[in-house]
Amino acid sequence: MTTPSGKPNILIVEDNSADVVLLRYALDRLEQAYELLVLRDGEEALRFVEDHRVGIRRPDPCVIVLDLHLPKHNGLEVLRAIKRTPPLAHIHVVVLTGSAAPSEELEIFGLSGTCLRKPSDLDSYLKLAEDLMAICREGLAAPVERV
Repeated sequence: MTTPSGKPNILIVEDNSADVVLLRYALDRLEQAYELLVLRDGEEALRFVEDHRVGIRRPDPCVIVLDLHLPKHNGLEVLRAIKRTPPLAHIHVVVLTGSAAPSEELEIFGLSGTCLRKPSDLDSYLKLAEDLMAICREGLAAPVERV
């Protein structure tokens, strides 16, 4: 979704501030307007989901970037909650991880999420930023590269 100003609204749930800074830098390099909401752990993310479920938070993000290994509640718990919440269930969720067990990957894909290796260099962050903006702009499918 876009904000009332027409900017794509991207949500990232990430406890590593360096990853957030790098994603923001990569998005800024695209020279396209966007809004980035940052949540720092699984508890904040579940609160965000609940706020959407009861209708007290808007606009919905056009894409959610979700770290698999979060404090308090892991990314799989958050992904399950998103997919059980009608206002959010249709939103693309890109799960980033440095490592995922095969069972975790299967569950992510079973929940219509996309599991990607967490970017490790600036070029990878730039590619991720381009993919996220394309999802928001055109409703494209998320990249399907496996971990």
